[in-house]
Amino acid sequence: MRFRAGIVLLSCCCAIGQAVAADAPRALAGIVFDDRDGDGRRDRDEPGIPDVAVSNGRALAVSDAAGRYRLAVAPGQTVFAIKPAGWRLPGDDPARAGLWRHVPTADAPAVKYGGIVAAAPPARFDIALRRMPPGDGRLDVRIFADSQVATRKEVGYYARDIVDSVLAETRDDTLGAPELGLTLGDVVDDALDLYPALNAETRRIGVPWLHIAGNHDLDFDVARDEDSLLTYRNTFGPDTFAWEEDEAVFVGLDDVIYLPSRSPGQRPGYIGGFREDQFAFLEAYLPRVPKDRLLVLGMHIPLFEMEGRETFRDADRARLFALLKDFPHVLILSGHSHTQQHWMHDARSDWHGAAPLHEYNAGAACGAFWTGAKDAAGIPDTTMADGTPNGYASLRIARGGDYALRWHVARAAGDPAIGLHAPKVLRRDAYPAYGVYANVYMGRRDDRVEFRIDGGEWMPMRRVLAPDPNLLRENLRDADAETLRGYDRSPEATTSAHLWRGTLPTDLAAGEHRIEVRAFDAWRGELRAETRYRLDDAEE
Repeated sequence: MRFRAGIVLLSCCCAIGQAVAADAPRALAGIVFDDRDGDGRRDRDEPGIPDVAVSNGRALAVSDAAGRYRLAVAPGQTVFAIKPAGWRLPGDDPARAGLWRHVPTADAPAVKYGGIVAAAPPARFDIALRRMPPGDGRLDVRIFADSQVATRKEVGYYARDIVDSVLAETRDDTLGAPELGLTLGDVVDDALDLYPALNAETRRIGVPWLHIAGNHDLDFDVARDEDSLLTYRNTFGPDTFAWEEDEAVFVGLDDVIYLPSRSPGQRPGYIGGFREDQFAFLEAYLPRVPKDRLLVLGMHIPLFEMEGRETFRDADRARLFALLKDFPHVLILSGHSHTQQHWMHDARSDWHGAAPLHEYNAGAACGAFWTGAKDAAGIPDTTMADGTPNGYASLRIARGGDYALRWHVARAAGDPAIGLHAPKVLRRDAYPAYGVYANVYMGRRDDRVEFRIDGGEWMPMRRVLAPDPNLLRENLRDADAETLRGYDRSPEATTSAHLWRGTLPTDLAAGEHRIEVRAFDAWRGELRAETRYRLDDAEE
């Protein structure tokens, strides 16, 4: 999050910038067609596809029985198609979502990282789709939050730590090969010229990849929020988008409201929220979304607030929730915090749906901004401030709205789900004041977590609001070191939302004792981890 915010389906680096006959609204027409030979051009025997939505980021046009559409567009907009379920975009770079068209404007500001490349306005916009083979009723997605690279070296960390981990996954019944990817903002850390290098690494995963903007993806040399994503849009297309699959509908939303500085030397700021054109898009599009599918909304800044101040505009959250309240299957995905937790929205945050609304605030791919001591592979430890190791999430979606989430620790053998901390040795018969701590990385507040000693009875562990002891230990190592242990230190440990404690008994026999911990995950069932401690006799 440090200060320094979809994709779609339709690409061509066109542009804002030429003073073309110029900034007047006009209509853009085209045809959506079945590109049977995959060459991107419509042949006589390639029929049009009806009922495909095309948007300018505010309004929709829907293709007719012959596949034709006509959409009013204005300078500065990006026109995109919403990929329908059962279809794919042929021949496109798999690390990008597809094709779009920018509608030029004559008054786009000059920005450091180039903005939108100048080009003539599109004369028409034809959209080529190809049929997908039938699926197996489930969709496997990989979720990155905050890759947030600032240098070429950090692009290398991302490649070896995150992308290589996805490529090295072992398959089991609960983890299928990825079919779609989603990055929840802060794609880079203000260095917008790193987009091509980062995308080249993501491309190796070989699936369509949707990107959402974060507060570190902004052009800071602009005077208004509407211009703050010009360079981002030149690479990734529209900052509001939708993407449809048989199992789910994905909506990506830029939720970073850029607040330019008002005086010389003052840094610009931001707050979470939405623009009027985004609400117009949602109001136009959501009535088309089938209610028997999972509706996934991806954004960068979380909708919940933890800091005792307004980090997301309350009125915007309430307005969004009013649009969503009648959907029975909704999942919110957010990033930004560089920690990890699950949040269940209810009336206290203006959610008035039939059941609590689940927001998964995903941990960061970059962890704690690529900080900490490096390991033997030369990659920083970069554990997050809540003790969650850096990595990525997987999301499996079934037809009917069911889904399962899972956190994957980067490059970790055995896909660990729990981090343990316990003292190495205690005095036998000492007052039982010391505990084993379990950081359950995907833990939720009401999860059942238990421990036992030497195969005995399972005993409940208590959820505690405290820093992770393993990260505290790393903080002490940094503080005690006479020389720098890494380029940047690990973050100071902060309160973890998913930490449990159990008091260790001291009235057992002298010697080593086995500690087992089990947590009951909402989606994976029983998860286990173990460690050991020793009891020694001591004299006064």
